[in-house]
Amino acid sequence: MNRTIRRASVFCLLLVLALLGRATWVQAYQARALADDDHNRRKTIAQYAQPLGDIIVAGSPVTGSKGTQAGDLAYKRTYTQGELYAAVTGYSSQAYGATQLEGIYSHVLDGTDDRLKNPLDVVTGKRAAPGGVLTTIDPDVQKAAYEALGDDKGAAVAIDPRTGQILGMVSTPSYDPSKISGTSDGDTWKGLLSDPDKPLTNRALRQPLAPGSTFKLVVASAALENGLYSSVDERTDSPDPYTLPGTSTVLKNESASAPCENATLRTALQYSCNNVFAKVAADLGEDKVRAMAEKFGFNTEKLDVPVRASKSVYPTGMDKSSTALTGIGQFEVTATPMQMAMVSAALANGGELAAPHMVSEVTDSDGNALQKIADGDTKRVVSASTAEQLRSAMVTVVEQGTGTNARIDGAEVGGKTGTAQNGVGNSNTPYAWFTSYAKDGSTGKEVAVAVVVEDSGSARSEVSGNGLAAPIAQKMMKAALKR
Repeated sequence: MNRTIRRASVFCLLLVLALLGRATWVQAYQARALADDDHNRRKTIAQYAQPLGDIIVAGSPVTGSKGTQAGDLAYKRTYTQGELYAAVTGYSSQAYGATQLEGIYSHVLDGTDDRLKNPLDVVTGKRAAPGGVLTTIDPDVQKAAYEALGDDKGAAVAIDPRTGQILGMVSTPSYDPSKISGTSDGDTWKGLLSDPDKPLTNRALRQPLAPGSTFKLVVASAALENGLYSSVDERTDSPDPYTLPGTSTVLKNESASAPCENATLRTALQYSCNNVFAKVAADLGEDKVRAMAEKFGFNTEKLDVPVRASKSVYPTGMDKSSTALTGIGQFEVTATPMQMAMVSAALANGGELAAPHMVSEVTDSDGNALQKIADGDTKRVVSASTAEQLRSAMVTVVEQGTGTNARIDGAEVGGKTGTAQNGVGNSNTPYAWFTSYAKDGSTGKEVAVAVVVEDSGSARSEVSGNGLAAPIAQKMMKAALKR
């Protein structure tokens, strides 16, 4: 063999070895990654080769599957009352992927989760029968929230204060996930993406807004916990009118006739006195107010319920006048309805915040538990004394103050209204907020609720927490208490 042939043979051998090495690498190390790649058509074909498992509300599935009878995807996702539960389920689309519970538990629902497989299935790669996801949602609360919000743009959340179970979560305007579950729904998808009202956004979890006067509950908590005032009935040092520190800006109250000068915290919550809470925030200082806000959950990067909520923000690096504005839930303070429901839930639960969650159990196809999400994972936010005093003050708000539309005969109801500025110089329609709790002494049932109405189409002068948000919260609380 001459030198040229020998060199060519060695070169060809090296090429063969390189190809064998590459094939071995792909098969041994990259096979799983390639199989799971979202661009791998085979993954989508396998995912929809059989009916998906279901998401369950109160023992009944709110999802389903049906045969496509065309193409290489055998089944597609369907939804029962899709618009009602969209903020809970999310969507599972052959073309656009999956979100929320559909996305988080996709491997359980399509049968690829290893926990569903027996040892032989793991070795052979056989797809197991799909599992299910059991939610904590109460259908009566969910329906009450959805119907009460109606055509308004907004969101509502209801939580059991003792367990952290999410009983209701609605975002409006909503959408029907069934209409984007196939491969030929492009026009509907484009319409949803271009809609200025953003129906695909879960406002309950993913739309932090200025919380307005509902944030005064956090400031009042900070005042009591830090000893600025000994009780909700001690008179404060709060001039009216109040000029923001270091400025010539006078902070006005909603009602010029309200008894806000040097008002107690109870009276200040009852009449929503801006001067009192701006002064309290300025007196406490940014660090103490922020520390209290963070105990309630503000500035938490990873609040998973299990869908991740956007961070509710209490800002840093402020001067004293900006700190004063945060005392009334303005400046750069933002909160989701989930966050404000957590505030009321902690106060209703004696100062302890139970971790919010909307899934109770993940099961296999036979209903056996793969994972149980336990209730009662709590942390202390404020003392029992502070919680008791603020509950009493919240009851005063509902019985005698700005939250009268939340009353429920025969139940203890406490709340706080909020009307938050929106846009530069409050140029846009304000946000109407209400956060509350209710307890039924005869049955022991409890619930905490937060509602925000971003836009109801009402005239600016008619926008208020009591007028727009409190009636929605009241209907949700009645449904939770089964009254």
